[in-house]
Amino acid sequence: MELRPLALSEVVEIHPSRHSDERGYFSEIFRQDWFRTHVANVDFVQENQSLSANAGTIRGLHFQTPPFAQGKLVRCLAGAIFDVAVDLRAGSPRYGQWVATELTAEEGNQLWVPEGFAHGFCTLEPDTVVCYKVTAYYSPEHDKGTAWDDKDIGVEWPNIADPTSLSAKDQVQPRLADLPACFPFEG
Repeated sequence: MELRPLALSEVVEIHPSRHSDERGYFSEIFRQDWFRTHVANVDFVQENQSLSANAGTIRGLHFQTPPFAQGKLVRCLAGAIFDVAVDLRAGSPRYGQWVATELTAEEGNQLWVPEGFAHGFCTLEPDTVVCYKVTAYYSPEHDKGTAWDDKDIGVEWPNIADPTSLSAKDQVQPRLADLPACFPFEG
């Protein structure tokens, strides 16, 4: 596996090795010991999957607050996404900054989004399937978000992003300036 640090160094893109032949490929996509040594010493407790029928579907920006804060290991099983992480750690010198990468089924790359970061994505192809492991169970009371189009964050979404695809929940997410301090910066 190969790591590619992004501009927010805590967020990491992972490229699992693929061994190909005329039949296709084999890829080890996750090893707990490798992940703990090279990325983060965490345990994953739940795995989620979503299907987005249309290209341009926006999901996010989501996070869970402590004590159910989640780190996420995201990958695309079919199609492609523009995957985004936003630093929400109060006191961080990068508070409100974002990074993004394209995750594709073809490439098999993954994105590690640690606790203290909001996560969201825009599908780039129809029938896109996204799967992600999380480090805490889903808790409705701790499920939060921030506006996908907040100008204070300034995510440069792809032109295909379709605001009419937002869920009812995502249509009313607060702006960054209106979020309480949910995560401390421990840098």
